[in-house]
Amino acid sequence: MSATTVGFGRIAPTIPVTDIQHSIEFYRDVLGMTVTFTNGSPTGFVILRRDAAELHLTLVSGHRAGHHNVAHLMVDDASGLYEHLIEHQVRIVKRLRDADYGLRGFVFCDPDGNRIDVGQPLP
Repeated sequence: MSATTVGFGRIAPTIPVTDIQHSIEFYRDVLGMTVTFTNGSPTGFVILRRDAAELHLTLVSGHRAGHHNVAHLMVDDASGLYEHLIEHQVRIVKRLRDADYGLRGFVFCDPDGNRIDVGQPLP
């Protein structure tokens, strides 16, 4: 058997954060995600979901965000999400644009500065 014959299932990014509760509030209250699992006392790991999207938060003391995207989120209305995030004063790293590779997208940061790339297929 080779790796090319193995079926792959779900994969979800794990995002390091410095304050689990603050991050939960952002992903829940701003992005509309739901906490589906927590681990630790105090909590050090969380799984959040919305529709088909899932992400994991892990507590990392002293975490400093890099200049790279940690996740790519496909949506059906990039413009609508962009406006929603602007209204909630979320930091936008790359403005909404239509790219020549067929996606409308932008990049935003969570409260820890983790960059999330958003994309919507263009018709």
